Amino acid sequence: MIFYFFEVLNDHPLMLLLLNVGLAGLGGALPPIIERARRRGLENSLPEVLEGLSDSIGAGQGLQQAIMKVSESRSDLFGKLLRETLDVSAVTSFDAALADFAMKTRSKQIQRVINLLSTAEENDAPIQEILFRSSLEYEKLNDLVNKRENDLMGQAILIILFISVGLPALIAFIVGLFAPESSGYAVDEVNSAMVHFFGAASGVAVLVSGRMLGRAKDYLWLIPLWMFASMAVYKFGYIMII
Repeated sequence: MIFYFFEVLNDHPLMLLLLNVGLAGLGGALPPIIERARRRGLENSLPEVLEGLSDSIGAGQGLQQAIMKVSESRSDLFGKLLRETLDVSAVTSFDAALADFAMKTRSKQIQRVINLLSTAEENDAPIQEILFRSSLEYEKLNDLVNKRENDLMGQAILIILFISVGLPALIAFIVGLFAPESSGYAVDEVNSAMVHFFGAASGVAVLVSGRMLGRAKDYLWLIPLWMFASMAVYKFGYIMII
Protein backbone atom coordinates (compact mmCIF):
# COMPACT_ATOMS: atom_id res chain seq x y z
CA MET A 1 0.00 0.00 0.00
CA ILE A 2 2.80 2.41 0.91
CA PHE A 3 4.74 1.54 -2.24
CA TYR A 4 1.61 2.09 -4.32
CA PHE A 5 1.13 5.46 -2.63
CA PHE A 6 4.62 6.59 -3.64
CA GLU A 7 4.18 5.10 -7.09
CA VAL A 8 1.14 7.31 -7.64
CA LEU A 9 3.07 10.31 -6.32
CA ASN A 10 5.86 9.63 -8.80
CA ASP A 11 3.29 10.01 -11.57
CA HIS A 12 2.25 13.39 -10.12
CA PRO A 13 5.40 15.45 -9.46
CA LEU A 14 3.34 18.47 -8.36
CA MET A 15 1.77 16.46 -5.53
CA LEU A 16 5.19 15.18 -4.49
CA LEU A 17 6.56 18.72 -4.51
CA LEU A 18 3.63 20.02 -2.44
CA LEU A 19 4.10 17.21 0.09
CA ASN A 20 7.78 18.03 0.58
CA VAL A 21 7.18 21.78 0.73
CA GLY A 22 4.20 21.27 3.05
CA LEU A 23 6.15 19.13 5.51
CA ALA A 24 8.95 21.68 5.50
CA GLY A 25 6.36 24.44 5.97
CA LEU A 26 5.28 22.93 9.28
CA GLY A 27 8.52 24.31 10.66
CA GLY A 28 7.23 27.78 9.89
CA ALA A 29 3.60 27.16 10.86
CA LEU A 30 4.07 25.63 14.31
CA PRO A 31 6.11 28.38 16.06
CA PRO A 32 3.45 31.11 15.55
CA ILE A 33 0.75 28.70 16.76
CA ILE A 34 2.75 27.81 19.88
CA GLU A 35 3.64 31.46 20.53
CA ARG A 36 0.04 32.56 20.17
CA ALA A 37 -1.19 29.83 22.54
CA ARG A 38 1.42 30.97 25.06
CA ARG A 39 0.40 34.61 24.76
CA ARG A 40 -3.32 33.92 25.00
CA GLY A 41 -2.73 31.72 28.04
CA LEU A 42 -1.02 34.63 29.78
CA GLU A 43 -3.74 37.07 28.75
CA ASN A 44 -6.51 34.77 29.97
CA SER A 45 -4.75 34.54 33.35
CA LEU A 46 -4.37 38.33 33.60
CA PRO A 47 -7.79 39.15 35.18
CA GLU A 48 -7.26 36.58 37.95
CA VAL A 49 -3.76 37.91 38.63
CA LEU A 50 -4.98 41.51 38.76
CA GLU A 51 -7.76 40.55 41.16
CA GLY A 52 -5.25 38.76 43.39
CA LEU A 53 -2.97 41.81 43.39
CA SER A 54 -5.93 44.05 44.23
CA ASP A 55 -6.90 41.84 47.18
CA SER A 56 -3.34 41.75 48.51
CA ILE A 57 -2.91 45.52 48.25
CA GLY A 58 -6.30 45.96 49.91
CA ALA A 59 -4.95 43.88 52.80
CA GLY A 60 -2.22 46.47 53.34
CA GLN A 61 0.63 44.99 51.30
CA GLY A 62 2.77 46.92 48.85
CA LEU A 63 2.82 46.18 45.12
CA GLN A 64 6.05 44.17 45.29
CA GLN A 65 4.77 42.11 48.24
CA ALA A 66 1.48 41.55 46.42
CA ILE A 67 3.33 40.29 43.34
CA MET A 68 5.36 37.94 45.54
CA LYS A 69 2.20 36.52 47.10
CA VAL A 70 0.49 36.02 43.74
CA SER A 71 3.60 34.43 42.21
CA GLU A 72 3.81 31.93 45.07
CA SER A 73 0.17 30.93 44.60
CA ARG A 74 0.49 30.22 40.87
CA SER A 75 2.30 27.29 39.26
CA ASP A 76 1.62 28.32 35.66
CA LEU A 77 3.75 30.36 33.26
CA PHE A 78 2.41 33.63 34.66
CA GLY A 79 3.60 32.68 38.15
CA LYS A 80 6.98 31.61 36.78
CA LEU A 81 7.47 34.95 35.01
CA LEU A 82 6.45 36.85 38.15
CA ARG A 83 9.00 34.92 40.22
CA GLU A 84 11.66 35.71 37.63
CA THR A 85 10.63 39.36 37.87
CA LEU A 86 11.18 39.35 41.62
CA ASP A 87 14.62 37.78 41.11
CA VAL A 88 15.50 40.50 38.60
CA SER A 89 14.28 43.21 40.99
CA ALA A 90 16.82 42.01 43.56
CA VAL A 91 19.69 43.14 41.32
CA THR A 92 17.98 46.04 39.51
CA SER A 93 15.15 48.44 40.26
CA PHE A 94 11.58 47.18 40.63
CA ASP A 95 10.40 49.31 37.70
CA ALA A 96 13.11 47.82 35.47
CA ALA A 97 12.04 44.33 36.57
CA LEU A 98 8.42 45.08 35.66
CA ALA A 99 9.49 46.38 32.25
CA ASP A 100 11.50 43.19 31.72
CA PHE A 101 8.45 41.14 32.72
CA ALA A 102 6.28 42.99 30.21
CA MET A 103 8.77 42.29 27.43
CA LYS A 104 8.98 38.59 28.32
CA THR A 105 5.21 38.16 28.07
CA ARG A 106 5.26 39.52 24.49
CA SER A 107 1.66 40.59 25.07
CA LYS A 108 0.49 44.13 24.27
CA GLN A 109 -2.40 43.64 26.68
CA ILE A 110 -0.09 42.86 29.61
CA GLN A 111 2.37 45.58 28.58
CA ARG A 112 -0.43 48.15 28.75
CA VAL A 113 -1.28 46.99 32.28
CA ILE A 114 2.35 47.26 33.40
CA ASN A 115 2.59 50.78 31.95
CA LEU A 116 -0.63 51.68 33.76
CA LEU A 117 0.72 50.32 37.05
CA SER A 118 3.99 52.21 36.68
CA THR A 119 2.17 55.46 35.93
CA ALA A 120 -0.26 54.93 38.81
CA GLU A 121 2.59 54.25 41.23
CA GLU A 122 4.48 57.37 40.14
CA ASN A 123 1.39 59.56 40.64
CA ASP A 124 0.26 57.93 43.92
CA ALA A 125 -3.01 56.85 42.31
CA PRO A 126 -5.31 54.31 44.05
CA ILE A 127 -3.63 51.14 42.73
CA GLN A 128 -6.10 48.76 44.38
CA GLU A 129 -9.07 50.34 42.63
CA ILE A 130 -7.21 50.48 39.32
CA LEU A 131 -6.28 46.81 39.56
CA PHE A 132 -9.80 45.75 40.47
CA ARG A 133 -11.41 47.70 37.63
CA SER A 134 -8.78 46.47 35.21
CA SER A 135 -9.45 42.87 36.20
CA LEU A 136 -13.15 43.28 35.40
CA GLU A 137 -12.48 45.04 32.10
CA TYR A 138 -9.92 42.51 30.89
CA GLU A 139 -12.12 39.61 31.94
CA LYS A 140 -14.91 40.97 29.75
CA LEU A 141 -12.44 41.67 26.95
CA ASN A 142 -10.99 38.16 27.06
CA ASP A 143 -14.46 36.61 27.11
CA LEU A 144 -15.38 38.53 23.96
CA VAL A 145 -12.07 37.72 22.24
CA ASN A 146 -12.31 34.02 23.13
CA LYS A 147 -15.92 33.80 21.95
CA ARG A 148 -15.11 35.54 18.68
CA GLU A 149 -12.05 33.37 18.06
CA ASN A 150 -13.92 30.15 18.85
CA ASP A 151 -16.72 31.08 16.47
CA LEU A 152 -14.35 32.09 13.69
CA MET A 153 -12.12 29.07 14.25
CA GLY A 154 -15.11 26.77 13.86
CA GLN A 155 -16.09 28.46 10.62
CA ALA A 156 -12.50 28.43 9.32
CA ILE A 157 -12.03 24.73 10.06
CA LEU A 158 -15.38 23.95 8.43
CA ILE A 159 -14.37 25.82 5.27
CA ILE A 160 -11.01 24.06 5.05
CA LEU A 161 -12.41 20.58 5.72
CA PHE A 162 -15.28 21.01 3.28
CA ILE A 163 -13.15 22.37 0.43
CA SER A 164 -10.06 20.24 1.07
CA VAL A 165 -11.62 16.93 2.14
CA GLY A 166 -15.39 16.76 1.77
CA LEU A 167 -15.78 18.15 -1.74
CA PRO A 168 -12.88 16.19 -3.33
CA ALA A 169 -14.11 12.97 -1.72
CA LEU A 170 -17.67 13.57 -2.98
CA ILE A 171 -16.59 14.39 -6.55
CA ALA A 172 -14.17 11.45 -6.59
CA PHE A 173 -17.01 9.16 -5.53
CA ILE A 174 -19.34 10.49 -8.24
CA VAL A 175 -16.73 10.36 -11.01
CA GLY A 176 -15.50 6.93 -9.95
CA LEU A 177 -19.04 5.57 -9.74
CA PHE A 178 -20.40 6.90 -13.02
CA ALA A 179 -17.25 7.21 -15.14
CA PRO A 180 -14.86 4.38 -14.26
CA GLU A 181 -11.95 3.62 -16.57
CA SER A 182 -13.28 0.08 -17.01
CA SER A 183 -16.29 1.49 -18.87
CA GLY A 184 -14.08 2.97 -21.54
CA TYR A 185 -14.42 6.58 -20.47
CA ALA A 186 -11.35 8.73 -21.10
CA VAL A 187 -11.19 10.36 -17.70
CA ASP A 188 -7.46 10.98 -17.43
CA GLU A 189 -7.74 14.60 -18.52
CA VAL A 190 -10.80 15.12 -16.33
CA ASN A 191 -9.03 13.66 -13.31
CA SER A 192 -5.93 15.75 -13.96
CA ALA A 193 -8.05 18.91 -14.17
CA MET A 194 -9.94 17.96 -11.01
CA VAL A 195 -6.75 17.27 -9.08
CA HIS A 196 -5.31 20.68 -9.97
CA PHE A 197 -8.64 22.42 -9.37
CA PHE A 198 -9.03 21.01 -5.86
CA GLY A 199 -5.43 21.85 -5.07
CA ALA A 200 -6.00 25.48 -6.05
CA ALA A 201 -9.38 25.62 -4.28
CA SER A 202 -7.83 24.24 -1.11
CA GLY A 203 -5.09 26.87 -1.19
CA VAL A 204 -7.68 29.63 -1.51
CA ALA A 205 -9.77 28.12 1.30
CA VAL A 206 -6.80 28.06 3.69
CA LEU A 207 -5.89 31.65 2.80
CA VAL A 208 -9.48 32.83 3.31
CA SER A 209 -9.66 31.01 6.66
CA GLY A 210 -6.41 32.59 7.77
CA ARG A 211 -7.69 36.01 6.73
CA MET A 212 -10.88 35.46 8.73
CA LEU A 213 -8.82 34.78 11.84
CA GLY A 214 -6.45 37.67 11.17
CA ARG A 215 -3.54 35.24 10.72
CA ALA A 216 -3.15 35.08 6.96
CA LYS A 217 0.67 35.19 7.13
CA ASP A 218 0.76 32.25 9.55
CA TYR A 219 -1.61 30.21 7.40
CA LEU A 220 0.52 30.71 4.28
CA TRP A 221 2.82 28.01 5.66
CA LEU A 222 -0.06 25.51 5.68
CA ILE A 223 -1.23 26.07 2.10
CA PRO A 224 1.07 23.51 0.38
CA LEU A 225 0.16 20.72 2.81
CA TRP A 226 -3.58 21.31 2.48
CA MET A 227 -3.24 21.54 -1.30
CA PHE A 228 -1.54 18.15 -1.28
CA ALA A 229 -4.19 16.72 1.05
CA SER A 230 -7.02 17.89 -1.22
CA MET A 231 -5.36 16.53 -4.35
CA ALA A 232 -4.57 13.23 -2.61
CA VAL A 233 -8.15 12.83 -1.34
CA TYR A 234 -9.52 13.17 -4.86
CA LYS A 235 -6.86 11.01 -6.54
CA PHE A 236 -6.89 8.14 -4.06
CA GLY A 237 -10.64 8.45 -3.52
CA TYR A 238 -11.18 7.89 -7.24
CA ILE A 239 -8.76 4.94 -7.26
CA MET A 240 -10.57 3.31 -4.33
CA ILE A 241 -13.97 3.68 -6.02
CA ILE A 242 -12.91 2.14 -9.32
